[in-house]
Amino acid sequence: MEELAGRNVGVDGADDDDAPTLSSQALAALQEFLLEQNQNQNESPADQSEVALVTEDWRLSQFWYDRETAEAVANEVLALCSGTPSRVACIACPTLYAYLKRIDPCVSVQLLEYDKRFEQYGSDFTFYDYNKPEELPTEMKHVYQVIVADPPYLSGECLEKVAQTISFLSQSNAYLLLLTGEVQKDRAAELLGLHPCIFRPKHSSKLGNEFRLFTNYDPGMRLGGWEQEK
Repeated sequence: MEELAGRNVGVDGADDDDAPTLSSQALAALQEFLLEQNQNQNESPADQSEVALVTEDWRLSQFWYDRETAEAVANEVLALCSGTPSRVACIACPTLYAYLKRIDPCVSVQLLEYDKRFEQYGSDFTFYDYNKPEELPTEMKHVYQVIVADPPYLSGECLEKVAQTISFLSQSNAYLLLLTGEVQKDRAAELLGLHPCIFRPKHSSKLGNEFRLFTNYDPGMRLGGWEQEK
């Protein structure tokens, strides 16, 4: 880059006084881009970028988690699975499914999702319409030890129906994680016995609603622990 900054160089490498020159602003931008490219090449594949997903469809109320949120929740799920073979169900949270599989390709996880673009995940995908909360394969009944749900809408009706799905899927004493709006705090406690964690989920697209992570178990030091009642 120092050579480009000091001389006009033709295509064949010879001096060319008539060749176009870069403005100082354009040159600075180009230098910054090349620096970023070089840094990316030196990173390991796991550090280079977020997991690639299909484009969000806002008509389906789709908002993907940002990388920090997806990794934090995925690592929590894997910690819950540690030491014992566990089956995981992800209800309407494809970002989490993708990160779980990236971190541990061997984890047993089922994605329940309305968007059929996720059929690309093969047998790990199950079509799910929250309006029909128990219209699921019978072999999925009461077999999941860890369930993570992110209801697509913040209505009480939606959460009630997702709670029915959770009841259908869960083993006794299953671990439950719910990602939804702050406005659902009381209903989440009433329907599922959940408590808010200090950790705050975030999305790649900035949302106006305050989101929370609720669990039916005390995560201890993980996820910031349970938020203390005021």
